[in-house]
Amino acid sequence: MEEFLQRFAQGFMSRLEGPFSFRMILQPLMAVVFAILDGLEDAKWGKPAYLWAMFGSAEHRRELLKDGWKHFGKIFILGIILDLVYQLKVHQPLNVGGMILAALVLAVLPYLVLRGPVNRLARLFKR
Repeated sequence: MEEFLQRFAQGFMSRLEGPFSFRMILQPLMAVVFAILDGLEDAKWGKPAYLWAMFGSAEHRRELLKDGWKHFGKIFILGIILDLVYQLKVHQPLNVGGMILAALVLAVLPYLVLRGPVNRLARLFKR
């Protein structure tokens, strides 16, 4: 596992330069935009913070995951495709685990981190 994480870290850093480096900015930016829009929508309907609700409410976890996937799934799939093309062009052989982890870090993580705080801030300013 340690070797995998070390290879991933080296591969992730190599993605900062060269072909497709634009995705290191574009993909998290898209995730941030979706997180802001969804956080504002959550605040409008009085929903709890997304990540907090997912961990705190076992009975609603499945629908929360479906809702989240509906919004950030396209970014995740795009990240997988971009990383696949990058790996085919630059690296041989393919590293599927690194591909999935890179898409998770670039798309899912920013979305999960920001959706709840945007909701809370919108509610704070709504008052």
